Amino acid sequence: MFDSLKIYNLLKQKFPIEEAETLTSAISEALVDFSQNTISQKISELAEAQARTEQRLNELAETVKLLSQAQVRTEKRVEELAEAQARTEQRLNELAEAQARTEQRLNELAEAQARTEQRLIELAEAQRKTEDKLDELSKEFRREVSEIRKELGGLSMAVGYGIEDKVMPYFFDLAQVDYGIQLEQVDRKHYIYPDGRYDEINIFAEGTKDGNKCFLVGECKAQPSKKDIERFVKLIERLHKALLAPIYPIFIGYVFAPEVEHYAQIEYPDLRLMKTYEFELNYNIIKKKNSIKK
Repeated sequence: MFDSLKIYNLLKQKFPIEEAETLTSAISEALVDFSQNTISQKISELAEAQARTEQRLNELAETVKLLSQAQVRTEKRVEELAEAQARTEQRLNELAEAQARTEQRLNELAEAQARTEQRLIELAEAQRKTEDKLDELSKEFRREVSEIRKELGGLSMAVGYGIEDKVMPYFFDLAQVDYGIQLEQVDRKHYIYPDGRYDEINIFAEGTKDGNKCFLVGECKAQPSKKDIERFVKLIERLHKALLAPIYPIFIGYVFAPEVEHYAQIEYPDLRLMKTYEFELNYNIIKKKNSIKK
């Protein structure tokens, strides 16, 4: 508020009373107008500011509302995260326990592996000793087998020679009666081929038939096998190429297994199989007659 009296007293000192009154009145009106305008403008500005403030407050209220909602969601999410964290910690605890059990199991397995390796070392050593022993036994077995083979070979030779010695005296009569061959000699023979190789022949009989050279060749085994038959046939084939003359092969044995006899008859029909007793049975009479004539 302004003081019009104070203004009038000040003006009265400089101006006449009437002029001072007029000026005071004019100044008072002017000040009143100015004051009213200023107040009105201020009020308008304040109203606008108030409006803006209210709008801002509304915006702030909306923001607060949104923030409140976000806070609710955040709190809910925090609770969910807290629960998840609790589950994670529970799982981690379970994993830690499982890890502890796994480590314990691994330690047990490592100890078992160590024991297994030690056992394997012991077994390897035992295996080596066993192999050494088996090697010694194998060598001893081979030596014994070799000796047995030698003994069997000697027995086989003795049996073979026994058969040869038994039947050779009958070959002259056999050749004459069964083949019409006049023998010149009967003997054991190592026939040597041009390349230096040779075959051992149990009975090698050389003679003539109708003025032509021919041979009786005999093989003697106690109980011939199929392989013995095959070896003898191959020997005859080699001799035939070398002698270039007819050969009459005879395989002699104490006994022939039925399958061996059948095999020889089917595969080698030109091969004659004879049992030892047939010689004395079939040719003994002739031998006696010849000795009587002499």
